[in-house]
Amino acid sequence: MSDAVLALRAAVQARLASDGPLTGLIGAERIFDEAPRAMRGLYVVHGEVEARDWSAGDERGCEQEFALVVWAAQSGSGRQALEAAGLIVAALDEAVLALEGHRLVNLRWLSSRLGREPRAGLPSVTVRFRAATETL
Repeated sequence: MSDAVLALRAAVQARLASDGPLTGLIGAERIFDEAPRAMRGLYVVHGEVEARDWSAGDERGCEQEFALVVWAAQSGSGRQALEAAGLIVAALDEAVLALEGHRLVNLRWLSSRLGREPRAGLPSVTVRFRAATETL
């Protein structure tokens, strides 16, 4: 299942990095696998993922629920984080993505949640998606 997770993550990363409106808002090269130290401004980090078997008969499949987290590195910039989250949803909801070694059956937006980091009060938006893939 981890190969399906990695293939989807790479395709999502590529789609978001090539999305003009999103990179226009947050800047180029601001989508990360892990949170960078001391980053300023808006950026996106891959969050939690849960993968489940979605096989049918002889066809191997994987269902994934995954999150992308938009961080705003300054207090009071929740509006920009929400705008970036909206652009992520527009770029990925029902998108057709090419995955290495897998076929994307569907990709759907599930939810978005605005929150604040307790110590510094930095806003973040967690955007959750569901994807189903089949092994080629």
